[in-house]
Amino acid sequence: MSPLGFHPLLLVLMDCWASVRAQAGATLAVTTEALNSTEPSPTNFRPALSPRPPGLPRVPGPFSGPRPTPVTDVAALCVCDLSPAQCDVNCCCDPDCSSMDFSVFSACSVSVVTGDSQFCSQKAAIYSLNFTAHPPQRVFKLVDQINPSVFCIHITNYKPALSFINPEVPDENNFDKLMKTSDGFSLNGESDVSFTTESGTPNTAKYEYGVHLQTSDSFLRFPSPLTSSLCTDNNPAAFLVNQAVKCTRRINLEQCEDIEALCMAYYSSPKILRVPNSRTEVPITVQSIVIQSLNKTLTRLEDTDVVKQSLVEAGAVNICTNVVLEVKYSLTYTDAGEITKADLSLLLGTVSNAVVPLQQKFEIHFIQQNTKPVPLSGNPGYVVGLPLAAGFQPHKGYPFWFCGEAEQDCFTIEGIRTPVLFGYNMQSGCKLRLMGATTCPLVVEKVKNLLKGQSFPDYVAPFGNSRAQDVLDWVPVHFVTQAPHVKDSCQLPVALVIEVKWTKYGSLLNPQAKIVNVTANLISSSFPETNSGSERTILLSTVVTFVDVSAPAEAGFRARPTINAKLPFNFFFPFV
Repeated sequence: MSPLGFHPLLLVLMDCWASVRAQAGATLAVTTEALNSTEPSPTNFRPALSPRPPGLPRVPGPFSGPRPTPVTDVAALCVCDLSPAQCDVNCCCDPDCSSMDFSVFSACSVSVVTGDSQFCSQKAAIYSLNFTAHPPQRVFKLVDQINPSVFCIHITNYKPALSFINPEVPDENNFDKLMKTSDGFSLNGESDVSFTTESGTPNTAKYEYGVHLQTSDSFLRFPSPLTSSLCTDNNPAAFLVNQAVKCTRRINLEQCEDIEALCMAYYSSPKILRVPNSRTEVPITVQSIVIQSLNKTLTRLEDTDVVKQSLVEAGAVNICTNVVLEVKYSLTYTDAGEITKADLSLLLGTVSNAVVPLQQKFEIHFIQQNTKPVPLSGNPGYVVGLPLAAGFQPHKGYPFWFCGEAEQDCFTIEGIRTPVLFGYNMQSGCKLRLMGATTCPLVVEKVKNLLKGQSFPDYVAPFGNSRAQDVLDWVPVHFVTQAPHVKDSCQLPVALVIEVKWTKYGSLLNPQAKIVNVTANLISSSFPETNSGSERTILLSTVVTFVDVSAPAEAGFRARPTINAKLPFNFFFPFV
């Protein structure tokens, strides 16, 4: 492209710059509150001189002619005027303020009021206080503020761009007109409308994790607080989701007999479907009912029949008895995803005006059929003082044990073992009396079983809440045997040393204890073989040590942000 191709653009930009410079110091009006007068300042606008190459005709610039009348009157704007018909403190643009009010102002909270900052030139209202006068006066200036940016808007001649156009809603009068102006209607083959069952209703023949528990009429309701602390009764209970929540309920004590959420039957009458969309129902069995009096005394009822709440007048005070305070569901399920049993425990109490609004507590727990629940040692990390969860294939999930007391006979306390507690270094032992006629292999096998126990674990859970089905996450126990090689001697195990290495895992603010390595070292000692009938006493011991192998904590930082240089979509507005 020849250099002449740049001339029109240079003409526009330089003409704009000359126009900006010609208007740079134009002040339209200055008003002092004490004088109540306006003194207009002279404003001279002269045409901008743009360089024009010889031979090219002069093109009238887009900035020639008078400026448009401003749409926004900045002198009438006041963003700090918050009180109608009342003067706001330090609001210098408040029309409700008088000269006496301005004299006690300390500063102007809003000193400059402008319109759209994208215009090349716009009005600006400037407010200030003259403290040298007596009394202090407010000074108001209305000036032309120049935008130094080259890409600015000189005139807004496209009126639709100043506001959003409301789309015309089709009706019986304008439908034909809209059909002619549009491209017509088309029906998408992949419609978003689904005529299947509801999203929360499964189509499988078993419950899956998180699926709503269905009842004969809808779903099992589990009141919970959602957006506030108030109870929401339409919250559904989900399969395998254990919950324990508290929420409050605002009640009218005189109408307590008519409120379903306070009635025992509201929680015991639903019948849960054994599997989704089935006809087999599992009734809810009330296991226990405990009555709480006003002085917090608890009494368990022998009968589990439904008890209805009732309003009682005790002198000048009204009380409501047998109101549901706590609800505990215990649901038994099979590994096939079926609900087989539903138990309910209730705490009913007496409520007076002094305890309104009422607080209720709701719990729901799931127990797998034919399994014994194993208590957790942490969630997720281990808690100091709780037993290590260990196991062996194919079953896992029992505490890690070791034996004894040092002053007792080993064969007397055989089978009595102490759980290994996380974070506690422990040492224990017992005395073993050997007769001279005892053979070495028999004693070695007996002592080894005594130190290791009947079921020495193969794995240890890395966390306190590790699940048995997550086999690959469990830490294997490395078993090491140490024995000296001495000729004509009996290599008898005398100690079992267990070393547990753990580390801090997760956030620096709340680190969780995680086991990373477990080593069991069986130490043997040499004893001469003798056939004499003399008795020999050997001390056996077991030791557990915990070693913190956490690496020094290092603060991490995010990667430096990259600059994605893209112009906004309205960068050339309104030129394009």
